[in-house]
Amino acid sequence: MKNSFQNLIDIARKLRSPTGCPWDREQTIESMLKCLREESKEVEEAIEKGDHVNLQEELGDLLFQIVMISQIASEKGLFTMKEVMDDISKKLIERHSWVFGTDKVANTEEAIEQWKKNKAKKKSS
Repeated sequence: MKNSFQNLIDIARKLRSPTGCPWDREQTIESMLKCLREESKEVEEAIEKGDHVNLQEELGDLLFQIVMISQIASEKGLFTMKEVMDDISKKLIERHSWVFGTDKVANTEEAIEQWKKNKAKKKSS
């Protein structure tokens, strides 16, 4: 069986296919903004309530919005979900140079300061 994430990508692809769901096929990156906002708000509310059971479900809903937007972008030749994941992986590794590189930090404040330096360095290059 495929991994869960690939399964989610395949579901989005099927929903957008000619044999999929008419509503899903009509969506655009711009129209997905409303869904993204709604799901983000539901995640926020679950966190605020300490409702971890609901939080799990809402995080899944939010994740699916990201997958759907990436699927639409892929269909338009803009970028793929793999590229989104590759970009965030690279960014996290570059920004956490004290974890994945040779920089040293002793506490949270130093970690935040190094993060900012790494971010500024990347932006200037």
